[in-house]
Amino acid sequence: MHAVHRWIRRTGAVVPGTYLADRFGTFGARSLLNFPVATLFGERGIHIGSETLIGPYSTLSVGHTPDDVHAPERGLVIGDRCVIGARAILTAHESIVIGDDVWFGQNVFVSDASHGYQDVETPIGLQLGWAHPVEIGAGTWIGHGVIVLPGSRIGRNVVIGGGSVVGGDIPDHSVAVGVPAKVVRRLDPAKGWVSSTDPGDVRPAWTAEQAARLLSGEE
Repeated sequence: MHAVHRWIRRTGAVVPGTYLADRFGTFGARSLLNFPVATLFGERGIHIGSETLIGPYSTLSVGHTPDDVHAPERGLVIGDRCVIGARAILTAHESIVIGDDVWFGQNVFVSDASHGYQDVETPIGLQLGWAHPVEIGAGTWIGHGVIVLPGSRIGRNVVIGGGSVVGGDIPDHSVAVGVPAKVVRRLDPAKGWVSSTDPGDVRPAWTAEQAARLLSGEE
Protein backbone atom coordinates (compact mmCIF):
# COMPACT_ATOMS: atom_id res chain seq x y z
CA MET A 1 0.00 0.00 0.00
CA HIS A 2 2.74 2.44 0.94
CA ALA A 3 4.70 1.59 -2.19
CA VAL A 4 1.63 2.20 -4.36
CA HIS A 5 0.97 5.47 -2.57
CA ARG A 6 4.56 6.64 -3.19
CA TRP A 7 4.29 5.63 -6.85
CA ILE A 8 1.03 7.56 -7.29
CA ARG A 9 2.50 10.70 -5.70
CA ARG A 10 5.67 10.45 -7.77
CA THR A 11 3.81 9.79 -11.01
CA GLY A 12 1.17 12.45 -10.38
CA ALA A 13 3.61 15.25 -9.54
CA VAL A 14 3.85 18.20 -11.93
CA VAL A 15 7.41 18.63 -13.18
CA PRO A 16 8.92 20.31 -16.27
CA GLY A 17 8.00 18.54 -19.49
CA THR A 18 4.70 17.13 -18.27
CA TYR A 19 1.36 18.03 -19.81
CA LEU A 20 0.26 20.07 -16.80
CA ALA A 21 3.57 21.93 -16.53
CA ASP A 22 3.21 23.01 -20.16
CA ARG A 23 -0.05 24.72 -19.26
CA PHE A 24 1.75 27.16 -16.94
CA GLY A 25 3.03 30.54 -18.06
CA THR A 26 6.44 29.41 -16.75
CA PHE A 27 7.45 26.22 -14.96
CA GLY A 28 11.14 26.39 -14.07
CA ALA A 29 13.79 23.71 -14.26
CA ARG A 30 13.87 21.20 -11.38
CA SER A 31 10.69 22.60 -9.85
CA LEU A 32 7.94 20.32 -8.57
CA LEU A 33 4.26 20.68 -7.69
CA ASN A 34 3.36 17.75 -5.47
CA PHE A 35 0.41 15.45 -6.06
CA PRO A 36 -2.40 15.72 -5.21
CA VAL A 37 -3.27 19.34 -5.94
CA ALA A 38 -6.33 20.73 -4.15
CA THR A 39 -7.29 23.34 -6.77
CA LEU A 40 -5.49 24.52 -9.90
CA PHE A 41 -6.73 26.95 -12.54
CA GLY A 42 -5.55 29.96 -14.50
CA GLU A 43 -2.23 28.20 -15.13
CA ARG A 44 -1.24 30.55 -17.97
CA GLY A 45 -1.06 33.34 -15.42
CA ILE A 46 1.09 31.30 -13.00
CA HIS A 47 4.89 31.57 -13.25
CA ILE A 48 7.11 29.33 -11.13
CA GLY A 49 10.89 29.77 -11.02
CA SER A 50 13.54 27.06 -10.93
CA GLU A 51 14.17 24.60 -8.08
CA THR A 52 10.93 25.50 -6.33
CA LEU A 53 8.97 22.92 -4.34
CA ILE A 54 5.21 23.22 -3.71
CA GLY A 55 3.65 20.82 -1.22
CA PRO A 56 0.64 18.55 -1.72
CA TYR A 57 -3.00 19.60 -1.34
CA SER A 58 -2.13 23.17 -2.37
CA THR A 59 -4.34 25.63 -4.22
CA LEU A 60 -2.90 27.81 -7.00
CA SER A 61 -5.34 29.97 -8.91
CA VAL A 62 -5.39 33.06 -11.10
CA GLY A 63 -8.67 34.76 -11.97
CA HIS A 64 -12.14 34.37 -10.56
CA THR A 65 -13.02 31.13 -12.37
CA PRO A 66 -11.22 28.56 -14.57
CA ASP A 67 -12.66 30.21 -17.70
CA ASP A 68 -11.99 33.84 -16.66
CA VAL A 69 -10.94 35.54 -19.92
CA HIS A 70 -9.84 38.64 -17.99
CA ALA A 71 -7.37 36.81 -15.75
CA PRO A 72 -3.95 38.57 -15.67
CA GLU A 73 -1.02 37.09 -17.59
CA ARG A 74 1.25 37.30 -14.52
CA GLY A 75 -1.21 36.93 -11.69
CA LEU A 76 0.87 34.61 -9.51
CA VAL A 77 4.68 34.75 -9.70
CA ILE A 78 6.82 32.50 -7.47
CA GLY A 79 10.61 32.90 -7.57
CA ASP A 80 13.52 30.47 -7.61
CA ARG A 81 14.37 28.03 -4.81
CA CYS A 82 11.14 28.60 -2.91
CA VAL A 83 9.49 26.07 -0.62
CA ILE A 84 5.71 26.34 -0.36
CA GLY A 85 4.41 24.06 2.39
CA ALA A 86 1.54 21.62 2.13
CA ARG A 87 -2.03 22.91 1.91
CA ALA A 88 -0.99 26.41 0.88
CA ILE A 89 -3.70 28.54 -0.72
CA LEU A 90 -2.48 31.18 -3.19
CA THR A 91 -5.35 32.92 -4.97
CA ALA A 92 -4.52 35.81 -7.31
CA HIS A 93 -6.98 38.09 -9.06
CA GLU A 94 -4.50 40.83 -9.99
CA SER A 95 -0.98 40.18 -8.66
CA ILE A 96 0.82 38.08 -6.05
CA VAL A 97 4.62 38.20 -6.36
CA ILE A 98 6.82 35.97 -4.20
CA GLY A 99 10.58 36.57 -4.38
CA ASP A 100 13.43 34.06 -4.54
CA ASP A 101 14.30 31.78 -1.60
CA VAL A 102 11.00 32.33 0.21
CA TRP A 103 9.90 29.47 2.48
CA PHE A 104 6.36 28.86 3.70
CA GLY A 105 5.25 26.63 6.54
CA GLN A 106 2.08 24.60 6.05
CA ASN A 107 -1.47 25.94 5.75
CA VAL A 108 -0.45 29.42 4.59
CA PHE A 109 -3.14 31.54 2.89
CA VAL A 110 -2.29 34.43 0.54
CA SER A 111 -4.85 36.39 -1.48
CA ASP A 112 -4.91 39.74 -3.23
CA ALA A 113 -8.72 40.12 -3.07
CA SER A 114 -11.63 39.43 -0.78
CA HIS A 115 -15.41 39.72 -0.98
CA GLY A 116 -17.49 42.86 -0.87
CA TYR A 117 -20.33 43.30 1.58
CA GLN A 118 -21.95 46.63 0.71
CA ASP A 119 -24.98 45.25 -1.16
CA VAL A 120 -27.35 44.13 1.59
CA GLU A 121 -29.55 42.23 -0.88
CA THR A 122 -26.78 40.04 -2.31
CA PRO A 123 -25.05 37.17 -0.50
CA ILE A 124 -21.52 38.20 0.43
CA GLY A 125 -20.10 35.18 -1.36
CA LEU A 126 -21.45 36.57 -4.64
CA GLN A 127 -19.98 40.06 -4.16
CA LEU A 128 -16.53 40.50 -5.68
CA GLY A 129 -14.18 42.84 -3.82
CA TRP A 130 -11.36 45.02 -5.15
CA ALA A 131 -7.97 43.41 -5.77
CA HIS A 132 -4.85 44.84 -4.11
CA PRO A 133 -1.46 43.40 -5.13
CA VAL A 134 0.60 41.40 -2.63
CA GLU A 135 4.41 41.23 -2.51
CA ILE A 136 6.63 38.95 -0.43
CA GLY A 137 10.34 39.80 -0.58
CA ALA A 138 13.22 37.43 -1.24
CA GLY A 139 14.61 35.34 1.58
CA THR A 140 11.53 35.63 3.78
CA TRP A 141 10.11 32.92 6.05
CA ILE A 142 6.33 32.68 6.45
CA GLY A 143 5.38 30.53 9.44
CA HIS A 144 2.72 27.84 9.79
CA GLY A 145 -0.87 28.99 9.37
CA VAL A 146 -0.09 32.59 8.41
CA ILE A 147 -2.74 34.63 6.56
CA VAL A 148 -1.52 37.34 4.17
CA LEU A 149 -4.30 39.77 3.31
CA PRO A 150 -4.82 41.82 0.11
CA GLY A 151 -2.48 44.79 -0.25
CA SER A 152 0.22 43.39 2.04
CA ARG A 153 3.89 44.18 1.35
CA ILE A 154 6.37 41.97 3.17
CA GLY A 155 10.03 42.93 2.78
CA ARG A 156 13.23 40.92 2.28
CA ASN A 157 14.54 38.45 4.84
CA VAL A 158 11.52 38.85 7.10
CA VAL A 159 10.20 36.32 9.63
CA ILE A 160 6.41 36.14 10.02
CA GLY A 161 5.56 34.11 13.13
CA GLY A 162 3.17 31.19 12.88
CA GLY A 163 -0.54 32.01 13.06
CA SER A 164 -0.03 35.70 12.29
CA VAL A 165 -2.32 37.77 10.08
CA VAL A 166 -0.49 40.26 7.86
CA GLY A 167 -2.45 43.25 6.65
CA GLY A 168 -0.03 46.01 5.68
CA ASP A 169 3.66 46.74 5.22
CA ILE A 170 6.37 44.77 7.01
CA PRO A 171 9.87 46.27 6.48
CA ASP A 172 13.01 44.41 5.37
CA HIS A 173 15.01 42.47 7.97
CA SER A 174 12.37 42.32 10.66
CA VAL A 175 10.40 39.83 12.74
CA ALA A 176 6.62 40.27 12.92
CA VAL A 177 4.05 38.28 14.89
CA GLY A 178 0.45 38.49 16.01
CA VAL A 179 -3.06 39.35 14.85
CA PRO A 180 -2.61 41.78 13.26
CA ALA A 181 1.09 41.16 12.71
CA LYS A 182 3.33 43.74 14.37
CA VAL A 183 7.10 44.14 14.12
CA VAL A 184 8.73 42.89 17.33
CA ARG A 185 12.37 42.95 16.24
CA ARG A 186 14.36 44.77 13.55
CA LEU A 187 17.93 44.64 12.32
CA ASP A 188 20.20 47.53 13.30
CA PRO A 189 23.40 46.93 11.28
CA ALA A 190 25.47 48.58 14.02
CA LYS A 191 23.98 46.59 16.92
CA GLY A 192 22.11 43.48 15.80
CA TRP A 193 18.48 42.42 16.07
CA VAL A 194 16.86 44.97 18.37
CA SER A 195 13.55 44.47 20.19
CA SER A 196 10.80 46.93 19.27
CA THR A 197 9.72 47.23 22.91
CA ASP A 198 13.07 47.08 24.73
CA PRO A 199 16.06 48.75 23.03
CA GLY A 200 18.34 46.94 25.46
CA ASP A 201 17.18 43.55 24.19
CA VAL A 202 19.58 42.91 21.31
CA ARG A 203 20.31 39.58 19.64
CA PRO A 204 23.48 39.19 17.56
CA ALA A 205 23.44 39.29 13.77
CA TRP A 206 25.42 36.34 12.47
CA THR A 207 26.61 35.45 9.01
CA ALA A 208 25.87 31.94 7.75
CA GLU A 209 29.54 31.04 8.27
CA GLN A 210 29.51 32.27 11.89
CA ALA A 211 26.33 30.36 12.64
CA ALA A 212 27.82 27.17 11.16
CA ARG A 213 30.93 27.52 13.34
CA LEU A 214 28.81 28.10 16.44
CA LEU A 215 26.67 25.04 15.74
CA SER A 216 29.78 22.94 15.18
CA GLY A 217 31.31 24.13 18.47
CA GLU A 218 34.23 25.91 16.80
CA GLU A 219 33.29 29.20 18.54
